[in-house]
Amino acid sequence: MCGIVGATARREVSEILLEGLRRLEYRGYDSAGFALLDADRNLLMHKRLGKVAELEQAQKLEPLHGCVGIAHTRWATHGVPSAANAHPHLSGNRVAVVHNGIIENHEALRSELIAAGYEFVSHTDTEVVVHLLHRELAAGKDLLQAMLDTIARLQGAYALAAVDAEHPEEIVAAREGSPLVVGVGIGEHFLASDPLALRQVTDRFIYLQEGDVLRMTPTSLQLMDATGKPVTRPISTISVEEDTGGRGHYEHYMLKEIHEQPRALAATVPVEGAREIADSVFGERAAEIFDQVRAVQIVACGTSYHAGMVARYWLEELAGIPCNVEVASEFRYRQRVQHPGTLLVTISQSGETADTLAALRNATDPEFIASLVIANVDHSSLVRESDLVYLTRAGAEIGVASTKAFTTQLVALLLLTLVLGRRNKLDAETAAEIVGALHQVPDCVEKVLTREAAIREMASAFILRHHALFLGRGIHFPIALEGALKLKEISYIHAEAYPAGELKHGPLALVDADMPVVAVAPGDDLMEKLKSNIEEVRARGGELYVFADEKAGFPEAPRVHVLGMPDCPEVLKPITYTVALQLLAYYVAVQKGTDVDKPRNLAKSVTVE
Repeated sequence: MCGIVGATARREVSEILLEGLRRLEYRGYDSAGFALLDADRNLLMHKRLGKVAELEQAQKLEPLHGCVGIAHTRWATHGVPSAANAHPHLSGNRVAVVHNGIIENHEALRSELIAAGYEFVSHTDTEVVVHLLHRELAAGKDLLQAMLDTIARLQGAYALAAVDAEHPEEIVAAREGSPLVVGVGIGEHFLASDPLALRQVTDRFIYLQEGDVLRMTPTSLQLMDATGKPVTRPISTISVEEDTGGRGHYEHYMLKEIHEQPRALAATVPVEGAREIADSVFGERAAEIFDQVRAVQIVACGTSYHAGMVARYWLEELAGIPCNVEVASEFRYRQRVQHPGTLLVTISQSGETADTLAALRNATDPEFIASLVIANVDHSSLVRESDLVYLTRAGAEIGVASTKAFTTQLVALLLLTLVLGRRNKLDAETAAEIVGALHQVPDCVEKVLTREAAIREMASAFILRHHALFLGRGIHFPIALEGALKLKEISYIHAEAYPAGELKHGPLALVDADMPVVAVAPGDDLMEKLKSNIEEVRARGGELYVFADEKAGFPEAPRVHVLGMPDCPEVLKPITYTVALQLLAYYVAVQKGTDVDKPRNLAKSVTVE
């Protein structure tokens, strides 16, 4: 996984490439590099291990200049993070390639190319691509035909961009399974994995579709499919709802994005003051499709999977509709039996999550009546390929650990519960109460944020710990899972979550004075059951940190530390308790001194299997 940037223009593009990499660093930060073609058709390159700042320093010490170039920031899949494995990769000092994805048949291609006399200097799968391109170019083909013939040999997923010293104004690119977008300019054109990388130079974009191949110069764009047949794609003009160029006064993007949640949640609720949610917010065919829904299958990964788990409680309890939730990487590979009338719901922040996208493509017509995606990125692959769409309005999320994307997904899933529920067991009065509660969610989250100082103080108890347990019951078990995930992602503390009733069936063996236990304890019908589970922890010498409704009267006691949560409608508590757990994870990570926005080994948009 990585970020790709390319530019072909009449002006110097090195700073455009670097700024694009800065904006895409959330996608990968093991190493970075760029290649430029100068006025004399020389192929020039800087590559550095580490973050984009290391590449910037190399450019400062030894400036390289050119009007055509490609750039890349890497998250390692094949080959350890190193300068040698960093992109771009070169062949014959004339052609350079950057790549996102995985070439599954790279070993066979490597053997073939070594036998043909090519020398490999990296351990990446990508290097086979640049040598294949070089071989096609050496046979007298132009760069576009060389790319077409090269991708015909590849198996797997890829977004590719290449430059060749013998074609000094051109960039060629290809997409199969990994996103690429073209930035349209006047007398210049650009390429990137994400429009965010190019917002400083254009607001007009062409989203490449599966199998698309591109040739671009400063004054021309040529699009075709993998067979070389010309295709056309629409130009979209986009605007950004919020400034994503910096952290403002916040120390980290993650903290900024936690504090942006009231605005993002308000934007995700369709109409302020409305007492009913229209089917049409999900798409033109929504009413026709929703009338046929008898069950829901949710497919997602990571944090989005936890959102789906919360939705299962809402759909079954409030709407009376059977719901199954499954991790996409498992769903796509097993034999399945679905209820008649099942709606497939996929959830993805980026809309490009590889396993979730593959699950959608693997779903057959007899299994599902239709597909609905909940995503944060318009024009993404899942959005384009689904029958119905609900776009969350989180805005750009830069921190790798998802915050506002998750809570806005919960809002979208509650809206889905409402529109499906009124066709089943959800009465009009209850539905109106839930809609009214949704309009309160920004204020409720603001109240949680006022507890920030107390949560920061609580976090200090975790910094010398190596393990933690999270407990929840009912709909708050997935919130405990999400809290544990956030803590492990950014603080590197091993954290696991369990339904509190399962504690005595194994996890209790881990509890001692060095194992902090975090309990999600809203004042609901399961509060007394949860108190009993908490006593089991106290009896074993465990240290408890309880997030409880301030009106529930949860008592402080020796080794029991209670953080009072603001009173809010019951249906919103999965959202508000999530925000508190995000703050806990954030302040533990800050006090441990980890890289909060770019945690080790992780990348934001998981576009490989």
